[in-house]
Amino acid sequence: MMNLRFWTAVFLLAATGLILYTRPAVDHNPPSEPLARFPANIAGWTGIDQEIDKETLGVLGAGDVLSRVYTQKGLAQPIGLFIGYFPTQRTGQTIHSPKHCLPGAGWVFVTSESVILNDVNGKPHRVGEYIVSNGTEWQFVIYWYQAHGRSVSDEYLAKFYMVYDAIRMNRTDGALIRIVTPLPSGSDALATRKNAEAFTRQIAPMLPRFIPD
Repeated sequence: MMNLRFWTAVFLLAATGLILYTRPAVDHNPPSEPLARFPANIAGWTGIDQEIDKETLGVLGAGDVLSRVYTQKGLAQPIGLFIGYFPTQRTGQTIHSPKHCLPGAGWVFVTSESVILNDVNGKPHRVGEYIVSNGTEWQFVIYWYQAHGRSVSDEYLAKFYMVYDAIRMNRTDGALIRIVTPLPSGSDALATRKNAEAFTRQIAPMLPRFIPD
C-alpha cells in the first residue's frame, strides 16, 4: 500500500511538472476577496485573528492566509480556523498536508475518516475528520482541500484534480481549510465534535467569496 501511494505521488508530481511546463505561465483565476474580509462573527461565534510567524509563512509560500480563533458564549472549547489560499501552484509550491505538518509538530493521528458534511444550504462537502494527540493533549480536526467548487479530503486526489483543472481550465489555484478544537475527555467529547461540525456547516457556503469556484 505504501509503495502504491509513493508511486502515485511520484506520478502526479511528474505529470504536474510536465503539464504546467507546457501550459501558459499565468493562471486565469476569477476575482476573489482577500481572506482578511472573512466574517469575524458567524452564528454567535466571534473570531480573533492570530499572528502567523515569518518562518511559518515562509514554509507555506506565496498565498493568502487566515488564522483565527472563534469562541462562543457558553461554550468552553474554542475553534481554530486556518485557511490558506494559493492562487497558483505552478512554481512547484504545493499545499502542505496537515498529515505532514501535524506530526512534525509532535501530534499523532489517533483516528481518521473521510465523511460528507452538508452545509447549512444543504450542499455536501467531502472532508476529513481526525482525532490527534500530543502527550496529554487531544484535538479534533476537520480539514479538506477546496478548488473550483470541489471539496476533497484526500491530498492525492486533490493533486490529481489540480493537474486535471490545469489542462481543462488553465487554473492551479486551491486552498486548504482546517478547523481544530481541543477535545476533552468524557461525555463532552461528542458535544465538542458536534460543535466543530456545526461551525464547519456555517462557514462552508462563505468560502467561494474567497476561494473562487
